[in-house]
Order: sequence, then C-alpha cells, then structure tokens
Amino acid sequence: MIPQRVSCVVGARPNFMKVAPVYLALRSRGLQVRLVHTGQHYDAKMSAVFFDDLGMPRPDAFLGVGSGSHAEQTAKIMTLFEQDCTNWRPELTLVAGDVNSTIACALVASKLAIAVGHIEAGLRSRDWGMPEEINRVLTDHASDLLLTPSPDADANLLAEGIEPWRIRFVGNCMIDSLRAHQARAVALEPWRAFGLEAQGYVVATLHRPSNVDDPRQLAQLMAALGEVAKQLPVVFPVHPRTAARLLDAHITTPVGVQVVEPLGYLQFLGLMAKAAVVATDSGGIQEETTALGVPCLTLRATTERPVTITEGSNILLGVNPELLAPAVATVLAGSGKVGRVPQLWDGAAAQRIADTITQGFSTLLERAPK
Repeated sequence: MIPQRVSCVVGARPNFMKVAPVYLALRSRGLQVRLVHTGQHYDAKMSAVFFDDLGMPRPDAFLGVGSGSHAEQTAKIMTLFEQDCTNWRPELTLVAGDVNSTIACALVASKLAIAVGHIEAGLRSRDWGMPEEINRVLTDHASDLLLTPSPDADANLLAEGIEPWRIRFVGNCMIDSLRAHQARAVALEPWRAFGLEAQGYVVATLHRPSNVDDPRQLAQLMAALGEVAKQLPVVFPVHPRTAARLLDAHITTPVGVQVVEPLGYLQFLGLMAKAAVVATDSGGIQEETTALGVPCLTLRATTERPVTITEGSNILLGVNPELLAPAVATVLAGSGKVGRVPQLWDGAAAQRIADTITQGFSTLLERAPK
C-alpha cells in the first residue's frame, strides 16, 4: 500500500512536537496531508504558541472535544473523528504517543478499514495503573504500521506477538523538533525573564495523577522543591491540573521556587537546555533531556522510556520526595549523568517515516486470510 491521503492526528501538546516534522516531511513528498486537532488538551493561547513555534499550519479540522472523563472524552473523539474520516476518506491515519486521542482515532480508522500508523510505538512502562499504558498497548495492536523510537520498543512488540513486517525502527520524532529549534530556543535566553543565569537553576515539572492528585504527596513534593531551592533556584512551569490541585489543597510555594504559567515550546526548550538539572514526571522531558545531555531526575516508579536510563542522562528516582534534594546535590557536585544520544535520535526520524510510507507497506487487511 502506498497512501496518497494521510490524516495526522494531534490531541495534546506533546503530540505537536512528534507530528510536526512528520507532517512537513509527508507534504514535501507530495502527499495530501490533513491535520486533525481533536482538542483533547486545548488552551487558545498555548495551542497558538505551539503551532507558531513549530511552524505548523492551523489544523484542517478542530474537533473541540474538551475535557471530561476518559470514557466521555474517548467517545466524543471517536464520534467526531469518524465523521471527519467519512467526509475526507484518508488512506492512512497517523496517531502519536499515548493520549486518549491516540487510541480513539486508531480504533475509528481501523474499523473503517483505514490503515493506521502509530508514531512512538512499542513503549512500555508495565504499569497498568497508568491510563497511558492501556492506550499505547491497545493502539499498537490496532495499528498496521508501528513506528518505533528505540530498539527496546521493537523487542516489546515482538514479545507481544506483533508481526515483524508491521514494525519499523525509525528513531524519535520529538528529537527532530528539538534539533530543528534548539538554537533558536537557546538564543531567546528565556532564563533571563526569571532573573537567572544559564546553568544556574533547576527546572521542575509535575502533572502525573500519582504525584499531584494526592494532596499529601503533592505537599511533600513542593517541600522537596523548597529543599532543592536552597541549592539553586527552581523554575516550576505549572501544568493546569497541578495548579488546580495546589489551590484546592492550599499548598504554599516555598522560598526560591518560581511557580510560573505554562511556557511555549521555544521558551521551555531554551530553559531546559541550559538548566543545571531537570526534575520531572513527564515522559517526553526524559527524552529531551537525554538528547540535550542535561541531567534528569524522574519522579516516578517506572518509565516507558528505559533507553533514557540505560544510555541517556535520566535517573529514575522513584516516588519518595525526600530523595530529590540529595539527588540534585549529587548532580551539582559533578556526579550527574550525561550519557549519550541513543541510536537514530538524529533529527531525521520524520524523513525515515516518510520513506516508509511512500515506499509502501503491508496492512493487516491485505495480510488477512482470504
């Protein structure tokens, strides 16, 4: 199969960085590409910033599903995306990552006999308490073309019985965006807006339910950031979910911690690139810090991105907030992890995806018993 009409789906901000280079690469090959934004995560200011920063056009379709429970959100996306597919008739739907939009659109396309390609396939945390793990596993098994970012992802898929002809190791699309915009992001010197110097601060992000939905855990994490701030100032761009939890629990901000509104892609990339250390529970930031060679401390019990630990700059710290300040001290003493950039995280993953699609691939329908 060589598709000529491709729908690229974005639903949450991390999807933008993964899909943007693929969208541009497919358009450069002469394919008809439709950009569909489900609106799963939508803030007018932030979405405009991300699209502008990444050089993406405004979406061809905005479904506007908004927030809701997992069931409500997934159902809305499926209903509206089915209408979009019926009207435009893509031959391939590309989904990225592990959000509700990913599984919803993959299910719709597969049931309409439209081929599905999954960008960032094969990642596994083995933590079934994470909704993202359910989304990524089900999406992989519904997809025709599994586009993996690292060899461990290939191994995961093969172990689950996925046929080898469906798997393509292409590298990490998020790093394509990072490499394309890194110099411009650093040139902005975003740390100066917070009265800081390059390498003279810590960046923190928190948004996982396991960290922010329990008021006691969140209070302990904020106290831990306060201990970190005794070593270096902390910049904490706060996720809307986290901001609401802080307010609900009446948790005060420690001295030395700057809680700021979410930043645009370029601002945050520049800030992260020149941080002394990053503390996070984000999956994508684990990858970005590895590509940048910035020490990363991940505040989670598991990660679906083990290559950032085995090869990169990431340390899986666990869920005990008391471990954070000593770990930062170790980094600042010169014992932080730098690691190396993993294979095919070279800024050309999107081109390899475009090659795969334009050279043709088999689909599950084609391989089905007659």
